[in-house]
Amino acid sequence: MRAPLDRVWSFHRGVDGLAALTPGWMGLRVEGVTGPDGEADPNALDPGSTVELSVRPFGIGPRRGWTSEIVARERGDGTAYFRDVLVEGPFPEWEHTHLFYADGERTRCRDRVRYRTPAGPLAPVADEAAKLGLDAVFRRRHRRLAASVEGE
Repeated sequence: MRAPLDRVWSFHRGVDGLAALTPGWMGLRVEGVTGPDGEADPNALDPGSTVELSVRPFGIGPRRGWTSEIVARERGDGTAYFRDVLVEGPFPEWEHTHLFYADGERTRCRDRVRYRTPAGPLAPVADEAAKLGLDAVFRRRHRRLAASVEGE
């Protein structure tokens, strides 16, 4: 995207960036954010911070809770990343690493998600549906990120 790493990294500093990138059809609601020291609504999502969300995709069914913990956040020379893991939510396992690479005045963004859908007889179908859905969500997130930071 046409934005320097500093701008992209700053955008991902707090929970507002997450809310801005989540598609409206997910019905995202931020229920609470706690810093590593127990502070409510911290300015930055540092390691040890927890984010409590709920979603209600397409406005159908009950809200589903999703609690993540930021377990790593590092900025280096021309690179940056942060990682969140699911503490409580719909997947038995979820680890999301957000990777950023400086490329002159541009930034390349990558997402690495390791997850497991609930087991059972429909697990292969659930795995494929999750992959298709996540691919679409992350494509849209990257477009929204570019639109959010390129114009600043």
